[in-house]
Amino acid sequence: MLRLAAVQPALSLGDVEGNLARVEGLIRDAHREHSPQVITVPEAMTSPNVFSPLLHGVARPVDGQPFQLLARLARELDCVIGGGFIATRGRDAYGTYVLAEPDGSAHLHDKDIPTVWEHNYYRGGDDEGVVDSTALGRVGLACGWEWARCGTARRLRAGRVRLLLGGMCWPSFPLNWGPLEPLMRRERGVQRQLARELPRQVARMIGAPVSMPSHVGDVSAAAPLMPGVPWTTEMVGETQIVERDGTVLARLTYEDGEGHVGAEVALADPEPLDPVPDRFWIPVMPASIHAVWNPLNLHGALRYRAMRALRRHRWQHEPPADLPDSIPASSPSEQVPAL
Repeated sequence: MLRLAAVQPALSLGDVEGNLARVEGLIRDAHREHSPQVITVPEAMTSPNVFSPLLHGVARPVDGQPFQLLARLARELDCVIGGGFIATRGRDAYGTYVLAEPDGSAHLHDKDIPTVWEHNYYRGGDDEGVVDSTALGRVGLACGWEWARCGTARRLRAGRVRLLLGGMCWPSFPLNWGPLEPLMRRERGVQRQLARELPRQVARMIGAPVSMPSHVGDVSAAAPLMPGVPWTTEMVGETQIVERDGTVLARLTYEDGEGHVGAEVALADPEPLDPVPDRFWIPVMPASIHAVWNPLNLHGALRYRAMRALRRHRWQHEPPADLPDSIPASSPSEQVPAL
């Protein structure tokens, strides 16, 4: 049996240092309350992933402050800790998830496809999200709507992972578009339902327990392709720890707000219970998602590439940094120092 804890934070847009301090406090509190062997926080722990000029200042070197926080806490608290952030790796930025172990080893996964407007701020990675060399055995890592794609489930199932970790940043349709409020309210309800069902769907498809921490709370952003139009979004929550058969062991909803939950899961060879559908999405996505997926993906990707070619990304003016996807254990004398 393995004791897991999952953190559901309410973070501020663009406030990297403040958000890291908040996440550290929540991790320490979760450790005190649940005495877990593994603690996970969501992707985008440095700032919610929304469309905003503030996101252009969020990227940090992959070996910088967010990574060092996770590595330091893993050693100090003697448990595995995972969290994600927009990281600069070489000549590009990625949505990177880091799993840090107490012995100093660490494992990195870059999200394969940024979600709609996220393309403005980073590009997709190409690793499988399957980590062999952890103290927990073979573990899967997934970020954001990567959780919701059948391709992710297929590669994790093929990789025979014993546990899936990672995190979610799931925004809703706008709260502040008055004349469209009845339609937006319905769409927000659909998003909450999809987020609620997804962890158990994935667990049953890969035959392994999952811990999916998520952002929660309202964030004021902007509407892509609609200059000057504000978009106040609702991070839907639905942090869950789920057993391999889809049983929800612990859960935090939007109404629960910020906090953390803990539960014990069984680690064993995977036993998938449900087939992976022959389609792109695991949930049956509403027409509204299909309508924005391709246009916003294309808009963001073109803008990212144009800014990169013109050296307009802020991180391009900093010294480049990179780390391998798998970092071996280090001796105590090589412990990562705090920045």
